[in-house]
Amino acid sequence: MFRIFIRERLSWILMFGFLQVLAAFVVYIDSAISLWPFLYYTFLSAIIFTGFLFLRYQKEIRFYRETAEREDNLDLSSIPEARSPFEKIIESGLVSQTERFKQEYNRNWTLLEQEKDELLSWIHEVKTPLTAMHLMIDRIEDQNLKSAMTYEWLRIHLLLDQQLHQKRIPSMENDVYIEIVQLEDILFSEIKSLQSWCMQKGIGFDMELEETEALSDGKWLSFIIRQLLTNAVKYSAESDILISSFHQDGRITLKIQDTGRGIDQRDLPRIFEKGFTSTANHHENAATGMGLYLAKKAAEQLKIQILAESVLGKGTIMTLVFPTRNDFVSITGM
Repeated sequence: MFRIFIRERLSWILMFGFLQVLAAFVVYIDSAISLWPFLYYTFLSAIIFTGFLFLRYQKEIRFYRETAEREDNLDLSSIPEARSPFEKIIESGLVSQTERFKQEYNRNWTLLEQEKDELLSWIHEVKTPLTAMHLMIDRIEDQNLKSAMTYEWLRIHLLLDQQLHQKRIPSMENDVYIEIVQLEDILFSEIKSLQSWCMQKGIGFDMELEETEALSDGKWLSFIIRQLLTNAVKYSAESDILISSFHQDGRITLKIQDTGRGIDQRDLPRIFEKGFTSTANHHENAATGMGLYLAKKAAEQLKIQILAESVLGKGTIMTLVFPTRNDFVSITGM
């Protein structure tokens, strides 16, 4: 900050130096002026000027340091108090700008909340005819047609579910309840919802659950597992998907392993990015690039680690590493 102040007041320093040189020049051309009084004057003026700079630094830097260190928020109380006329101009500008930003922020926040509420309302309204459609599909006798219709219905249902949770994730911390959840119940429920799709593709499940309980939020954990199972089924041919749970390094671990087409190694670091699908199958229309992104965002709130291993053409292993109770103490006070 001192260097910035010196650069800001460089014109003062140069002006002082110029005046000293001018005085020396006058002494040089005017023999009537004695050299020692001039040197004495130069010494005293240099001390006074240095003291003046120091005092101005102490007085001026307070406002600018507090301005530079203030938090980037819309709190007017964090704006430092101005004393000089120039500082008051800056303070006035900061206050008016902050007020304008607050108004704009509140207006945009209100519009976003309205849009979110309207979309959530629309999704819930669409679920009603979807439920009716599912009941109608169940009455279809042609098994091939029934299987195809069920698959398309399931795709719509999963896309709506993604959209619903995407809108809820930003305020997810208000909708989390950490408790001991039954992994087996959640897994069976999610597998049952994908049953018709799995039967159509000839996919089965092999479960080896050494650990049946974990510390998490049941609703959001179901959503995360739903995204992983959906991907495993989507990108697998006729085969079994292995689901296992066990203790590893003091934490409960859940693995979902398929023998599908796998993920290219160059894509693996990016699979949790928003909208990323694949470089190897870039023109595939079925992928939205949102499932794993939303699963990762939800897992971060639940302090769950999601790890991915894959070999192209041989399958993928998605691993969930659950937190311990101590990981939630600072947040929930459990």
